[in-house]
Amino acid sequence: MDNIYFLMIIALAILAIADLVVGVSNDAVNFLNSAIGSKAITFKTVVIIASVGVAVGAIFSSGMMEVARKGIFNPSQFMFNEIMIIFMAVMITDILLLDFFNTIGMPTSTTVSIVFELLGASVAMALIKIGHDGGQFADVVNYINTSKATEIILGILLSVVVAFSIGAVVQWFSRLLLSYNFEKKADWVGAIFGGLALTAITYFIFIKGLKGTSYANNNYDLLGGVTMKDFLENNVLGILAVSSVFWSLLSYTIITFLKTNIYKLIIIVGTFALALAFAGNDLVNFIGVPVAAFNAFEAWVDSGLAAENFPMTVLAEKVPTNNWLLFGAGMIMVLTLWFSSKAKKVVKTSLDLSSQGETEERFQPNFLSRGFVRTAMGMSQMSSYILPESWQKKIDKQFIQPATPKHVKAADLPAFDMVRAAVNLMVAAVLISIATSYKLPLSTTYVTFMVAMGTSLADRAWGAESAVYRVAGVINVIGGWFFTAFSAFTAAALVAYLLNLNLRIMFPILLLTAFGLLIRNYLSHKKKSKATPEEGSLTKSGSSSVQGVILESAHNIANVVKRGNRIYTNAIEGLAKQDLSLLKKNKKQVTKLSDEVDNLRDNIFYFIKNLDETSLRASSFYINILGYLQDMTQSLEYISKTSHKHINNNHKKLKFSQIKELKEIDLALEDLFNNTKVAFDSQSFEQIGTIIKGKKQVFDLVTDKINKQVDRTRTEESSPKNTTLYFSLLLETKDLLTATMNLLEEYYNAHDSSVEPATISTDDETPN
Repeated sequence: MDNIYFLMIIALAILAIADLVVGVSNDAVNFLNSAIGSKAITFKTVVIIASVGVAVGAIFSSGMMEVARKGIFNPSQFMFNEIMIIFMAVMITDILLLDFFNTIGMPTSTTVSIVFELLGASVAMALIKIGHDGGQFADVVNYINTSKATEIILGILLSVVVAFSIGAVVQWFSRLLLSYNFEKKADWVGAIFGGLALTAITYFIFIKGLKGTSYANNNYDLLGGVTMKDFLENNVLGILAVSSVFWSLLSYTIITFLKTNIYKLIIIVGTFALALAFAGNDLVNFIGVPVAAFNAFEAWVDSGLAAENFPMTVLAEKVPTNNWLLFGAGMIMVLTLWFSSKAKKVVKTSLDLSSQGETEERFQPNFLSRGFVRTAMGMSQMSSYILPESWQKKIDKQFIQPATPKHVKAADLPAFDMVRAAVNLMVAAVLISIATSYKLPLSTTYVTFMVAMGTSLADRAWGAESAVYRVAGVINVIGGWFFTAFSAFTAAALVAYLLNLNLRIMFPILLLTAFGLLIRNYLSHKKKSKATPEEGSLTKSGSSSVQGVILESAHNIANVVKRGNRIYTNAIEGLAKQDLSLLKKNKKQVTKLSDEVDNLRDNIFYFIKNLDETSLRASSFYINILGYLQDMTQSLEYISKTSHKHINNNHKKLKFSQIKELKEIDLALEDLFNNTKVAFDSQSFEQIGTIIKGKKQVFDLVTDKINKQVDRTRTEESSPKNTTLYFSLLLETKDLLTATMNLLEEYYNAHDSSVEPATISTDDETPN
């Protein structure tokens, strides 16, 4: 027996375990999104429910395992050695591709990835065989099931359009019926909604979760001697009618007598249902290929033939999957749910895009997102002309959100309410059930994600403040789906080609490369996850009083002064030594500082909202402080960029006298900034008065250097670029000093008036 194939089977088993981990990390968004986003139940409870669903779904799996064996290619056209190359190429590519998407926090489809990897590797091997035999390119259709790839591509488009549209429509009518005050509605309203939602979800469990399993093909006396599959297919309307009545009555009982929130129950059952269906049907994406490879290996060993002479007709036969194997796979998936930080990152992307409130937008607007938003706004205006004004007012009333309680942080609020969470689960369940019954290739990931986006749009979560960012995010995710198909096909084909060149050499090289990349990504992600905020980073104020804002802002001012001092010194040092790398690094540091100050300004709206009515003057103080901080960073940014530009363009070096004068100013500024930092770090605000009194000395120093440069320019200066740079640095230094002194005076006066009536008075005016 050739040991290379035995080693490949071991490698495929290891890859299957790793693929389960990265696959679950990606697909967890499908069933965790609604429960986590609504905060209807605790995160721990969500994971427990999902874990039970995943475990049950994995045990009832196996019905879909045939996809990896014969769904994409015709196994009889390939020999054992070729099939092993195809399977190895698929698994190496799949684990790297999914891990890439997990690392960047983007949800993608494991179904599409595995299908197009099988397609790419099969096409590569088919073309190699055709080329070796002297055949025609058109002969590739004899090896490949081309119709399946076409179905998957159409399924992507169908998922996007249908799921988004139906999700939006159902959410709009649900909100119109229930409004945001759904908990105050009559009990029968909640009972009807609960009955419909739970009927849809339980039907989904039967159709999507159980119908495709091996147990569904057994005959049961309880069902009149027919199989579960036949019973479900032949009694659709009866099952739906009975379920609707049963669940509606049960919902009414739960609401009226048990005083339980029916929407929370819908979210719990829906989360379980989607987790069960995910494990039951998507398990093939992770272990289907290794299982098929093991079956092929067993048949080849029994045959006694050479690997290149044993055709893979055996893969066309239906082979049941070992239940213990399914159980083990389910346990790995459950453990991944509990411990995968990447799963949380993928979920966060979906929640950010569907959040009802403001979030830190990850995606930048593009021409497509702007175009879609303008089109939607135009359609909205058209509808306002068609509908009577009285109707519009009634509709708008149903979409008015309740006021957010004061002093509740945005991070503590749910991304959306329980009505939207229930609609997400209900619509996704119905669409996937219908698609399964009609054998349409809808992707679970695509359906759940696009339903969530559709309900967000209908729920007016995408307002004028966030629409272009959210739409850009959706476009990026959809683009990633098509990138998945293209990259999966191309990468698997390339890996198959390399393996075919020399299997004994390329197999260990590619395998070690794959594991090396996985380990590197894992360590990098772990490092980023554990990274604490960088020392000196700026923090948003959460206080609601003047005194609180004064104390909290002291931290930011001390950090800006410290970092500003370093940036200014590096700029002068870089000019003196003509160190381009130092100036380039310095430019990045000042850009980062400027971005942090801008983020603080972006938070002004929420800061003011959080203020006590008796502390409104804190807002004026905070706004002024941020304005001065921005003035300081703008001056530092100009100094840094101008210095970098001068050296980067290879202009003349500054004269020794100019460098000496700049270092004198740098030392004076360093002394000023260090004293300021000490005052704010120790919160010894009385020291600020002493610093302010010495401002004239620093300003006079800068003014003196300006006058000296004027004299030099008239008598000895010969370089216009040097003169321009030097004056620019001095004038911007003056602006930096002005902003710093204004900030100190604002701070001193605010602190002094919050403690004592007196305020500081100085005879010196800031020079113009």
